[in-house]
Amino acid sequence: MNSADVRFLLLPLPEFNMLPFGGFLDKLRFSADDADHSQQRHCSWQVVGLDTTPVTSSSGIPIEIQAAPADINLCQYDYLVIFGCRTARQSQQQARHYGAFLKQAAAVGITLISIDNACFTLAELGLLNDHKTTVHWRHINEFSNAYPRLKIANEQLYCIDDKRVSCAGGTAAIDLAVAILSRHLGQTWAVKGLADMLVDESRNQLHQLKSRQSAMHHDRHLGRTIALMQELMASNTSIEQLATLTGLSRRQLDRRFKQHFNMSAHQYWNEVRLQHLHWRLLNSDHFLENLADEVGFQDSSYLCKVFRQRFHLSPGQLRSQVRDKYESSTNE
Repeated sequence: MNSADVRFLLLPLPEFNMLPFGGFLDKLRFSADDADHSQQRHCSWQVVGLDTTPVTSSSGIPIEIQAAPADINLCQYDYLVIFGCRTARQSQQQARHYGAFLKQAAAVGITLISIDNACFTLAELGLLNDHKTTVHWRHINEFSNAYPRLKIANEQLYCIDDKRVSCAGGTAAIDLAVAILSRHLGQTWAVKGLADMLVDESRNQLHQLKSRQSAMHHDRHLGRTIALMQELMASNTSIEQLATLTGLSRRQLDRRFKQHFNMSAHQYWNEVRLQHLHWRLLNSDHFLENLADEVGFQDSSYLCKVFRQRFHLSPGQLRSQVRDKYESSTNE
């Protein structure tokens, strides 16, 4: 039996993102012992997989797997941390491979932590029912459309909800690690090593990302409006309602968008929706009808028309181009 105060299993799914994995693991390492010898005294960890075959990250770097489910006793661990695939769709598909293991972990009472797109894996298995979940802002609409009954903790870096913990990914994994370690080891041990990691301070779960505000301006009203546009992309919220939420009139809001972007607020929101659709077409195999719901278009044929006007090709043509390039590169 491991004598550490808190014990973690780390489960990287195929094509997981290296940044949150490395950030979370390094935070554990710095808090693990009195000095900087990476001794697993105060907290411990083990990298687990379906078998001991290395798992390759989205950057092409393989990670060694230390143990398979048959090698471990889940009751000896406090947390199972799942690092999601590069795309939400991939994470959903992994549910059929990892489902038995994840359900077994949940059944013995271990706390499940989803990092990045791993929330799609747990949602697909029904393991997020009756729990709030943090979702990366880029995938909020996709998640809410796929799982409309699940509650999303909006604009949070991470969310701790009893036996389910979720994190949006990226460097927020460091902040989550600090929050968890502080519960078990105290704040002093939890923040140990942040300076070595060149991190100024840990952020709380409600921290607002400055990088989500447009670099083209320093107008807080516009920044807030753009963040709401991304969050409410699938809704039928009007520009007037957006203006009210940011403390402006419709005319004032349009004036600011014209001044900074040379387009109205309505035109800017359409551009946000079309750019999101463009990204989703390249990074998913979902039907256009489903994607239309994500970006707030009820009529997919009208959406095709607007998309063609903007990008000079149809959604189907865009996907065909990508598929042809992929097949060409794999045949070389």
